[in-house]
Amino acid sequence: MEIRPLKIEGLVELTPRLFRDERGFFFESYNKKTLKDAGLDLDFVQDNQSYSTPGVVRGLHFQKPPFAQGKLVRVLKGKILDVAVDIRKGSPTFGQYEAIVLDDIKCNMLWIPAGFAHGFSALEESMVMYKCTNIYDKASESGIIWNDPQIAIDWLVAHPNVSDKDKELKGINELDFYF
Repeated sequence: MEIRPLKIEGLVELTPRLFRDERGFFFESYNKKTLKDAGLDLDFVQDNQSYSTPGVVRGLHFQKPPFAQGKLVRVLKGKILDVAVDIRKGSPTFGQYEAIVLDDIKCNMLWIPAGFAHGFSALEESMVMYKCTNIYDKASESGIIWNDPQIAIDWLVAHPNVSDKDKELKGINELDFYF
């Protein structure tokens, strides 16, 4: 597995080695020892899965401590633009984001530690799965509005389809910070 740190400290792209033949392919999507040897000592406690039609934008979500979550995100079907926004108070990259295309051909994944808001846009019909380091707690959920001008994310979709709940989130400058 190729493990590549991204520009913002803590974010990591993981690309598995694919074994292809005329029948399809096989790959190892998770190996605790491999990740630990690379400095990612992770303990996952919950898996989540979503389905999105093209143009859907989900996020930007995070959970407040003590239920903050790290997420290992991958695409089972389709293609997404996966986005992580640094919301760690005092971080030199606070308010900046990384965006990376994840798809079912390359089978790459994005590790997003706690302290980041997460979202994605479905560039085509997509099924997304993510492993979480903490359980979901409704009272701890929070987020940043998807089109915050301070962050200025290009979601790569012409007509974003955003949930009413996500349209009500606050801007990054309106949040109380927990990280």
